[in-house]
Amino acid sequence: MHKTLFTIGYEGLTPERLHAALREAGVAVLADVRAVANSRKRGFSKNTLKAGLAEAGLGYEHFRSLGTPKSGREAARADDAGLMRRIYCEEVLDTADGGLALDALAELAGRTPLCLLCFERDPARCHRRVLAERLAPRGFDTVDLFGDSFGL
Repeated sequence: MHKTLFTIGYEGLTPERLHAALREAGVAVLADVRAVANSRKRGFSKNTLKAGLAEAGLGYEHFRSLGTPKSGREAARADDAGLMRRIYCEEVLDTADGGLALDALAELAGRTPLCLLCFERDPARCHRRVLAERLAPRGFDTVDLFGDSFGL
């Protein structure tokens, strides 16, 4: 039986648009997969994000260990998705800790509708895509949300 894994990047979104997109999709828990869950963008730093989601009736889990290392983030900013992917796999997913974190993410996603969150709007340029690909053999189909169709 296939389960759906949602992903979303908050680039260009407001917290209200994020909440609306998650509710519309039927998401129950947002899995923050940023290594550094701070943001200059209002409403998207860890504690503020978690509180806003709770007010909207949504859960929050931070999977810091599944975040992209600094060198991977630099590669993504330089628009080198291939290098970002290689760094991410070698330094995160292909390590013992990364494997355990991925197992924990898969277990949670298997129990409740879950959405991966990072900054980048385009999932092809983000490690969310790599995570989704790693979860596909475990029975997960991916739906990328964009949060811009809600007239807010």
